[in-house]
Amino acid sequence: MDTGTQQQDRMIVVPPGRVALSDRRTHRSWTVELTAYRLAAHPVTRDLYTRVTGRPADAGRDRLPAEGVSWWDAVHFCNALSLREGLTPVYDVRADGEDTGEAVTWDAAADGYRLPTEAEWEQACRAGTDGPRYGPLDDIAWYRENSGDRIHEVGGRLPNAWGLHDMLGNVWEWCWDLYDPEVYGTYRVLRGGGWFDEHWSCRASVRRRSHPTFRVDDVGFRLARTAD
Repeated sequence: MDTGTQQQDRMIVVPPGRVALSDRRTHRSWTVELTAYRLAAHPVTRDLYTRVTGRPADAGRDRLPAEGVSWWDAVHFCNALSLREGLTPVYDVRADGEDTGEAVTWDAAADGYRLPTEAEWEQACRAGTDGPRYGPLDDIAWYRENSGDRIHEVGGRLPNAWGLHDMLGNVWEWCWDLYDPEVYGTYRVLRGGGWFDEHWSCRASVRRRSHPTFRVDDVGFRLARTAD
C-alpha cells in the first residue's frame, strides 16, 4: 500500500471468531465462523476515491466519506485499488452482467481489496461486545439527532475497542452478501446506519437491503482484505 493510501485507510487486523447474525423480518438466525481478516479503520474517503477513480470531489471536503456510491462502484473501486497497489484483484466481473448479480465472482485466493461480508462487518462492529452498540450512540456515531442533517468527516466520533471508527452512523456501508435472493433477487446488504437515520437504525444487528446499482448520499463502503 502506498503512503497516501495508508494514511487514508489504515487496515486493522480483526481476529478470527464466531458471529451470530439475525434478521428481524424473517425471524431467522444463523452463525458464521470467521478467519482473521483486515478492515479499514473508517469508510473510504472522497480523497481516496477521487485519487483512484478520477471522480471529481468538492474542494476541501476530502475527509468526508465517499457517498453516492453503488455496490458495483465499490466492487470496481476495490479492483482498481488492488491493481494500483500491485495486488491481485479479488473480483472477476463480466462486463455484461451488472443487472443480474451473477456477473461477479470472488477469488478467495486473491490478496487484493474487497468488501467485507456482513458477518465480518458485524463482528468488527461489535468488537467483542454483545449489546446493540459498542458505546453511547452520541459518542460513537453521527445520526439524525446530532448530525445537523449532514455527512461528517471520518474519524470524528470515538472508535470501538478495536480502533474502528464510524461503524455506526455517518454512512451505510455496502457488504458483499446478497440480502435474500429468493425474495429480493440481486439486492445486497447494507449495514451501520447513516447520518439521517433514527437511533434504532444505528445498531450492530440492523440489516438493510438495496439494489446493487443504487446510489444515494448516505451510502458508502469500507475496505476489507483477507489476512496474510
